[in-house]
Amino acid sequence: MYRDRKDDNFKKNKRDFDKQDDFKRENENQPEKDIVFGRNSVSEAIKSGRPLDSILVARGEHTGSIPKILKDAKTADIPVKEVDRKKLDFMCGHGNHQGIIAVGAVKEYSTVDDIFNLAEEKGEAPFIIVCDEIEDPHNLGAIIRTAEAAGAHGVIVPKRRSAPLSFAVAKTSAGAVEFMHVARVTNIPQTLDDLKKRGVWVYCADMDGDTFYNANLKGAVALVIGSEGKGVGRLVKEKCDVILSMPMKGRINSLNASVAAGILMYEISKQRDL
Repeated sequence: MYRDRKDDNFKKNKRDFDKQDDFKRENENQPEKDIVFGRNSVSEAIKSGRPLDSILVARGEHTGSIPKILKDAKTADIPVKEVDRKKLDFMCGHGNHQGIIAVGAVKEYSTVDDIFNLAEEKGEAPFIIVCDEIEDPHNLGAIIRTAEAAGAHGVIVPKRRSAPLSFAVAKTSAGAVEFMHVARVTNIPQTLDDLKKRGVWVYCADMDGDTFYNANLKGAVALVIGSEGKGVGRLVKEKCDVILSMPMKGRINSLNASVAAGILMYEISKQRDL
């Protein structure tokens, strides 16, 4: 009697799903690897000068030492976000977070000057990627990975409404975050003005632009990639010199942010080598 292949596939798939369920059960109560939780721990992390991306506090939590911790965070220029308590429960594996969590960065942020200095050291025109509110850590990690591979000198992200340099970003970047300057700025439109004053041409990816096939992308270039849902913000787009689009020949009218970034980064890299 011949074995039913469909039955075999069903059993194999079921075993795979069971393994995934076991993994989820084992890890659902484990805290994330890049967070500090609890009032004393968060306070000490701020005082120590450890690289922190943000402070998450339970919505409406203003008791005890929380106001002092938030004041210290503001002094240290660490963004503070109010979130639902359930999110804190999930992030720390239902540990005793006391209403506050610090999200640690896997490395210290660079500055925009660091990016320009690296380009100068290499004797190359600056090649910069600007992420306008990329909030998915996997997208940000993928963009950093491709930027490093394509020869970019640095990535610029906003201080708020951006994925932090978390463990998830580092893992998705396959280690590229260790070799890439990532600068965090307060205001993206102002930063673009500064880049243009320093001789950089600013391009952004958007549906209503000219096809990138015809664009001259040589020289000092900054490429702006918009958020997953909204794309490039209006004020940011107004600061760009050229808007680039990618022809869509199928039924889908947009690409994932990191995929679009990769296509354009390698077009820039190709033209720089000509």
